[in-house]
Amino acid sequence: MSTGTLLAIIIPCALVLIALLVGLWLFLRHRRLQHEFGSEYELARDEKGGTLAADRELHSRKQRHDELDLHELPAETRRSYAQEWTQVQEHFVDRPEQAVGEADALVIRVMRDRGYPTEDFEQRVRDLSVEHAQTLDHYRRAHEVQVRQNRGGAATTEELRGAMVHYRALFEELLVPAGSGRKE
Repeated sequence: MSTGTLLAIIIPCALVLIALLVGLWLFLRHRRLQHEFGSEYELARDEKGGTLAADRELHSRKQRHDELDLHELPAETRRSYAQEWTQVQEHFVDRPEQAVGEADALVIRVMRDRGYPTEDFEQRVRDLSVEHAQTLDHYRRAHEVQVRQNRGGAATTEELRGAMVHYRALFEELLVPAGSGRKE
């Protein structure tokens, strides 16, 4: 067999093999992101218009997250924040609207102290999605109620109570030290 014939066989086979390997790599990356981000993956897919775009978006979030200077809170700071949360919950009895605003502000302070940028809600969600994808829906729902309340008091007491529960889910997760095995 001539060299030209061998090359005519080997090159297409090599290209097919490379294409298969790239396809396998993309598939495995897709599955890993889907597993890591859970329902957040589905939201990104719907928002970005497809799986490849969602994969790029979530990979980009992971890269940004890796560049953040995130850290755990010292035990005393965690205790102090836990006490503040208890006070916020106590305020809910007499002033539910104000307590939801306090809960939102407290969650933002904890995020800031952990090293998350906190200027923009949508960016906070993207940054949190990397480590806290499972509680992100709680944060979105709480924030929605709080925004509605701020724009004219349209939230019912039951919705405000729900917002407190949702804020608490993220708040507690943000306080848990990495590797503690505790999952809220």
